[in-house]
Amino acid sequence: MKVLLINGSPRQKGCTFTALSEVAGSLQKNGIETEIMYLGTEPVAGCTACLACRKSGMCIIDDKVNEIHERIDEFDGFVFGSPVYYASANGSLCGFLDRLFYSNGKLFRNKVGAAVVSCRRAGSTAALDRLNKYFTISNMPVVSSQYWNMVHGNTPDEVKEDLEGLQVMRTLGTNMAWLLKSIEAGRAAGLAAPELEDKIFTNFVR
Repeated sequence: MKVLLINGSPRQKGCTFTALSEVAGSLQKNGIETEIMYLGTEPVAGCTACLACRKSGMCIIDDKVNEIHERIDEFDGFVFGSPVYYASANGSLCGFLDRLFYSNGKLFRNKVGAAVVSCRRAGSTAALDRLNKYFTISNMPVVSSQYWNMVHGNTPDEVKEDLEGLQVMRTLGTNMAWLLKSIEAGRAAGLAAPELEDKIFTNFVR
């Protein structure tokens, strides 16, 4: 089993990476392989609503969005990490995830998801809520911890002093490993994934 952790911060080894590394270490301790993907500092385009992905299943903007699509079967779970910008996840990560899920969100069905955020002081719960919505619209089991998945600090060294936050990250990794193993045990026992109804779309224009 393998989990992809996406570092949405422009700082490759910053506070968000410190939090994700704590989650990854806990996953590895519990026998789960991990990979941390860094989005980088180049501008990340948002969705242009061109709908080309409806035909190809791939985003017309050829970047790491399509790399994940091509590798989706490698991963059983995902952790999205972001710094807090104005009480939200940062724009690059949101644009990236908008395209990732809109272009082929069905690929994430039944894969396990979690989000973590890093902030200096506040805005973390709103940012966390923003990221969790990708999971809850995509039939993904969402992993929780003993507190909201956040760390506090203005530098990686300060984050390392947030002992409670780091423990929350480790607990998150332990809970994710347990859920992944539970799902695998269920499949081995012949428990099939739930069958979904045909999707109904409505709007409120009369």
